[in-house]
Amino acid sequence: MATGITMAIAEPPVTTHLKDNFKRDIVFPTKSPVKKSLPAVWMRSGTSKGLFIQRKDLPKSTQLWEPILLSAMGSVGADSRQIDGIGGATSTTSKVAVIEKSQRPSIDIEYTFIQVAPDQAKIDMTGNCGNIASGVGAFALDEGIVKAAPNQKEIDIRILNTNTGQTLVETVQVAADGSFLEDGDYSIPGVQGTSSRIKVSFLRPGGSMTGHIFPTGASQETLQVSSPSMGEFPVRVSLVDAANPFVLVDASSIPTQGHSIWSNAGHAEFLSMVEDIRRTGAVRFGLAPSLEIAGQTRGTPKIAFLYPSSQDDEEADIEVLSFTMGKCHNSLQLTGAVCLGAAMSIHGTVAWDLVRGKDNDVLPKHGMLVEGHEVASALPMGIRHPAGVIHAQTLLGIGGKGDVQVEQVAVFRTARRLFKGSVYYRA
Repeated sequence: MATGITMAIAEPPVTTHLKDNFKRDIVFPTKSPVKKSLPAVWMRSGTSKGLFIQRKDLPKSTQLWEPILLSAMGSVGADSRQIDGIGGATSTTSKVAVIEKSQRPSIDIEYTFIQVAPDQAKIDMTGNCGNIASGVGAFALDEGIVKAAPNQKEIDIRILNTNTGQTLVETVQVAADGSFLEDGDYSIPGVQGTSSRIKVSFLRPGGSMTGHIFPTGASQETLQVSSPSMGEFPVRVSLVDAANPFVLVDASSIPTQGHSIWSNAGHAEFLSMVEDIRRTGAVRFGLAPSLEIAGQTRGTPKIAFLYPSSQDDEEADIEVLSFTMGKCHNSLQLTGAVCLGAAMSIHGTVAWDLVRGKDNDVLPKHGMLVEGHEVASALPMGIRHPAGVIHAQTLLGIGGKGDVQVEQVAVFRTARRLFKGSVYYRA
């Protein structure tokens, strides 16, 4: 049995506004801390890694999770290396999932996501992480929280994300002994090798935090941004809340020329401009009352720059460069794929325009479904990111007023248990 790590987690309210949920700096007791531990599993989930914990092993009060988690992950004292904990010193390797069996009808398990800042003594619980979520069903099956029937080969697990109040359905493969069948032939960009495919379906993902897929009422608008590094400038965006709120930016509308964005992505001045756009979007979203408050919660809303795909790219319908916790993302958040999959399917968004070249008669290379009827084809739409292509399959419905509604967006991931043991922390 592996000896391991200790962790602690932070409070997971079902949130609506950043101004109500940003976390203050933690004040630790001045007396000598005591070493403690709790059971935990370290998993690779999609293209992220995180600590998976059962809710019953944490204090009843979620307010007590924060110092535990910061200590376990190594973020005490804002150590960007996380050298005294198990965090990997990046936003994609400094995550926590807390899971418990649900008492709600038609829900199997409840899951809370916590983003631990690798360079600050802070946590963020204002949104969901699709990559970490994709391993929750596998974890629940292995831990016996959910049980498969004898000889069952595949199971659908209904999951409530407490951060957003959204329901996910994960379809995972079952081994002969009833555990998660990890081995398979499916691969995802950003992860070497193959594993069994996990289908993650986000049910009615619109309005995850704001209650509306377009909280401002507009599918596309122009933000006026004030940036110390770039001055005043307009930028064309779609503010879309699907799985997570995203500021989806037409990359051609920002001051830096589109062709040089990739080379500038790591520069401090460029990242400062990205954050200025993100904060402006947060205020416009209604997620923060001011730019200052918006800056205190870096995880929500998220931001991504969009580009049309090249004509000879047979896999992708659109290209994206996203950002996380103030840095360029090395692939794409899974909730970003869900949000973008929804946006590409709705007339008038920046994503819709880029996919179709603003010609509404031009169908994307791949298509979506409307009430079971094919539009183009039933193939998932391809989204190219720095590590490869991710596919999002969008199911649309027609509302009572004839409006298009996003019923479901499905994406595909893999997961692997890396070790199980005790995570140590000081409290």
